[in-house]
Amino acid sequence: MAADFSKGPGVNLSKGQGISLEKGDGGTLTAVRMGLGWQAAPRRGLFGMRTREIDLDASAVLFAEKQPVDVVFFRHLVSDDGSVQHTGDNLVGGAGQGADDEAIRVNLQRVPAHIDQIVFTVNSFTGQTFQEVQNAFCRLVDESTEQELARYTLGGGGRYTAQIMAKVHRAGTGWKMTALGTPADGRTFQDLMPAILPCL
Repeated sequence: MAADFSKGPGVNLSKGQGISLEKGDGGTLTAVRMGLGWQAAPRRGLFGMRTREIDLDASAVLFAEKQPVDVVFFRHLVSDDGSVQHTGDNLVGGAGQGADDEAIRVNLQRVPAHIDQIVFTVNSFTGQTFQEVQNAFCRLVDESTEQELARYTLGGGGRYTAQIMAKVHRAGTGWKMTALGTPADGRTFQDLMPAILPCL
């Protein structure tokens, strides 16, 4: 699977590497957005090329001392404290390399002090593997400037149905993002919990 986490031109982060969520001028980010986009890969059939709708879902699990305390996903669009917000469920994708099909916004200044990690996941709710997806990506964006901080490419991603993409975690007085890129199987974030816990 192709992996491309980058901060600025020419800098690539591999699985497990982190970037500090600080602005180039030394200031800290106040809000970030995890965007997800994808298209169904065309398949050859009896009547030519066809595509099957694929529903990928983005989720964010909030942890306090390695215990899940809240989650934001298509059935719970805003965290209980209001700091994390899902823009809404997209059932078919379509943006591919363009705009985000689903997004989760995190107001880092509003995240309660006891929350120390937020893990972002992607899963195929309709059960197709990432082999059936094309132009799929996950990216982290500075919400105030729209600058893309990091990107991970999912397309051609093998015979699994989910991935633990990245985590945003406290580092001193600020935040850091670590690329995880851990494959997993499951239709919902609940299915992924056994795979998430070792990543904390």
